[in-house]
Amino acid sequence: MAKQVHAAHILVKSENQANELLGRINSGENFGELAKKYSDCPSKRSGGDLGWFGRGMMVKEFEDAAFNAQKGATVGPVKTQFGWHLIKVLEEK
Repeated sequence: MAKQVHAAHILVKSENQANELLGRINSGENFGELAKKYSDCPSKRSGGDLGWFGRGMMVKEFEDAAFNAQKGATVGPVKTQFGWHLIKVLEEK
């Protein structure tokens, strides 16, 4: 079976805002709470949780970052056509 990841993300309009939020996450703030407050994606209602996905289900830049991240790590900012993402890989299978 092909690898899948379960990830959450925060989507914002600027790289500066993404970097600011990444700093707050790295300082111990809760990823899900920041997603609920700042993300521009409807997934913010669930703390940015995107559920499970495999290759080909997300835009390439996002997918590449998510599949190359270590479980539990927050990566980014990643630029896509939608804006700037911070991605947290919750689980892999």
